[in-house]
Amino acid sequence: MSQHHQAPEHEPGPPVVSPETVTGPDPPRIYVASLSDYNAGRLHGTWLDATGDADELWAGINNMLADSTEPIAEEWAIHDYENWGAWAPSEYESIDTVATVAAGIAEHGPAYAAWVAYHGEIPDDAGFEDQYLGEWPSMQAYAEELVNDMGVHIIVEPYGWTSYVHFDTEALARDLAIEMATAETPDGGVYLFSP
Repeated sequence: MSQHHQAPEHEPGPPVVSPETVTGPDPPRIYVASLSDYNAGRLHGTWLDATGDADELWAGINNMLADSTEPIAEEWAIHDYENWGAWAPSEYESIDTVATVAAGIAEHGPAYAAWVAYHGEIPDDAGFEDQYLGEWPSMQAYAEELVNDMGVHIIVEPYGWTSYVHFDTEALARDLAIEMATAETPDGGVYLFSP
């Protein structure tokens, strides 16, 4: 037996699209499809900007179902998605989760999607702002910045040997990657989160 979503009873209304100034030109979107139409061999669905709240997404889903040619079109599923970064909504993802993750991406960018994907769900016990440490080109770049920020200086006697002695930021980066939560950025860098 397949799992499905049924839209709640709401008066259909036009879906509200969030302004592009909030999310940029490519907000997270979902394509929701009528399962009654799908089972009848027809594709019927709509793309929705997911950065609105859950009520706005439900309005868009209800409009799509109301436009179906099937006599009873109540069930739907997410059949496609765009611009979600490291996290992807499942076919039967809850609309509340979709709206929450999309709002997080709109506010914080793709690092939020990486944070949710790392945890496997939206964590209840800690907020993104509490755990996100930033984005770096690599773990070694983070380790080097950390060493510099801490003011670590190696003094060697005789002084002329100083250029031959260095702090092993490569080893520090490996150890930090084990201790910290990390996720790869789209351009090959790293998002860092406190453990």
